[in-house]
Parts: sequence; C-alpha cells; structure tokens
Amino acid sequence: MSTAIEVRNVSKRYGDNLAVNDISFAVPTGSLCGFLGPNGAGKSTTIRMIMSIIYPDSGTILARGGSALDSKDRIGYLPEERGVYRKMRVGEFLRYISRLKGIDARSSAKLAEDWLERMDLPGVARKRCQELSKGMQQKVQFIATIMHDPELIILDEPFSGLDPVNANLLGRVIHELNEEGRTIIFSTHVLHQAEQICDRVLMINKGGIVLDDTMSGLRRTFDPRTILLRSSESVEGLTGAAGSIPGIIEIRAHEDEHTAEIVLEKTGDPMNRIPPELIARVSELTPVTALELRRPTLDDVFVALVGRSVSEAEENES
Repeated sequence: MSTAIEVRNVSKRYGDNLAVNDISFAVPTGSLCGFLGPNGAGKSTTIRMIMSIIYPDSGTILARGGSALDSKDRIGYLPEERGVYRKMRVGEFLRYISRLKGIDARSSAKLAEDWLERMDLPGVARKRCQELSKGMQQKVQFIATIMHDPELIILDEPFSGLDPVNANLLGRVIHELNEEGRTIIFSTHVLHQAEQICDRVLMINKGGIVLDDTMSGLRRTFDPRTILLRSSESVEGLTGAAGSIPGIIEIRAHEDEHTAEIVLEKTGDPMNRIPPELIARVSELTPVTALELRRPTLDDVFVALVGRSVSEAEENES
C-alpha cells in the first residue's frame, strides 16, 4: 500500500516544552484519516511540520514522497489560523487563489461559482470577505483549499466556528472528496465529528501517538462489551442485580429511568453475540423492550488510553 504521508521518529521542542515526542506514523494513499487529541496535544505542530512551515528538530517527514513544498500545487492545506483577504470580494478572492494554483481565468470563475453553490453560499460572490460571518468565512477558506483539485488535503480544525448544520455539510463534502480518490487528513479535538466520517484514526496526547488504527480495528480492540437495555418499566432496581447474574460486571441506570447499560465480561466470541441465557435472566427482572450491543465511541477509546475524557484534559490545560 502506498503512503501519502510518512512521519518517522519526529520530535519538536519549543524551549522547555516538548511539543512532539519521537512520533512515527503513515497515512495510506486514499484514506480519510482523523488526527485527534485534546487542545495542546501536538496536532497543529505536527501538521505544520508536514507542510514544511516549521521543521522538526529530528526525524524525517515525507508528503507525497518528498517535501510538501515540492508538491504544493497537489496539496490543499487549511491552516488552523483563518485567513481570507478581508477587503476582497469573495468571488475575486477565490479566483485569485485558484489562479495562484495554475488554473486559468475562465475555469477559476466557473469553479468558484460551482463551489459556492455546493457549500450553500448563494449570493455571496459579490460580498467582501469581511462582511461574512466567521462560519461563512470558514467555508470560503475551505473552498480556496480544494478548488485546485489537490490529491492530498490537510485540514487543521476544519469544523472550528461552524454550527451543527454547516459542520454536517462540511463533513459530507469531505467524505465525498475522499470517495472521489483524495487522501484527506484532518485534525480535530471534537471526536464525534471524526467518528462519523473517518476510516482511520491517529490519536495524539502530550506529543506522543497513543493510537494508530482503522475504525473497524479499534472497535475490535476496544470493544467494551456493553449492552444498551430499554425497559417498559423503571430499571432502577436492576442495578443491584449485577452480582447475581453470571457474565455481568456492572449495570448502570440512565437518567430516563427506562434505560440501562450492562457491562459484560469478555467471552472471546468473535461475533460479539449477547448470551441468550443472559437475555433470559434479565428479562425475568424487567420487561425488556430492546437490547443492543453498544459500539465503543472514540471518546470511550480516548478514556481507555489516556484515563480521562477530552473535556477533562482541556480543563486541566486551561
């Protein structure tokens, strides 16, 4: 399998702060990879090194087999720091950026028009960039990043400043671009956004890689064996029954009183089937309306690896 990005034993220090600590990973060509972790984990520093904006103190980085500077017209990069030419009109700005990437004037105008429509920005071509909301400016800068049809797309916190509707729109477009053959890596500290669209995950904490796996692989590795149970009655009395049912470690009631999570012991069953005898025993204790295995979330995985949630990490760093 060919690789779009290779990072080998890379470290970067700012004074006494070791921002990136001897990390190595590869992003396969054609993948859609989320680069995840709390704020301050080293995501943006790593991306800037991949883009040759800053250089590592040690180690080797290859983007499309060499320096990102050698492939600048085949890479699309959205930096964490937002930047549009505020006085320029949106259409003029997009045409200017695409011309810098070698696209002729007629094609630039058509591309700008098509992408503004695709990103749900009708009627803004004549507006000055400074007249747009932060979310609209973010979408305009995303368009400027991918208008030249790059093979490798690197996005640093692309969902920052977007409301849920526009975040979903951007996520859908990112997924479509990947399905069309582009390799995409994007950083975020909001794990559920990555979970919805990624096929591969890199997770970094305190400057070190703590996870590098496909989504299907991490679900196999971090399967929590948790059943989500719904009952037509209150499940409050069910929580004390965990010790009397073989195979159950813990039962946690939800606030809605009709839902509980049942944490199971590992069984070695590769199909992750719910044991029928367990279903029968639980059904004796409460009228069950639904049972389903709950898949681990990226937040579950992060807590398992780091020992605290992302939100807790960010609070401690602030």
